[in-house]
Amino acid sequence: MYYFLDLFFIAFHSLLIVFNLTGWIWQRTRRWHLISLSLTALSWFGLGIWYGLGYCPFTQWHWQVRIKLGYYDMPYSYIKFLLDLLTGCDWDAGLVDILTGTLFTMTFLISLVLNIKPYLDKRS
Repeated sequence: MYYFLDLFFIAFHSLLIVFNLTGWIWQRTRRWHLISLSLTALSWFGLGIWYGLGYCPFTQWHWQVRIKLGYYDMPYSYIKFLLDLLTGCDWDAGLVDILTGTLFTMTFLISLVLNIKPYLDKRS
């Protein structure tokens, strides 16, 4: 069961990250994209007050599953985990955090503009 959960979290979390990076592209998903990014920000910065900046409950649950599978040396960053897993390299955690924060900020701003623009266009 834990093996299945490990694969589930890898797939689910990866798809969520891809959606958070690209969901602004399609007009039909823009509202959901902004909601997803807002929930991510609430987790990282809101829950992060108590659990540490960048906290994600999905990561915590996945790490609990991986501990049951015998993996004890998990990085703090899920993005670092995925990059290490996909490339076989040991990515620098600081660089990954900078890239993650930069891409998140850029996609959040793009999403905000694309979600607000139709309302502003209607008013003028």
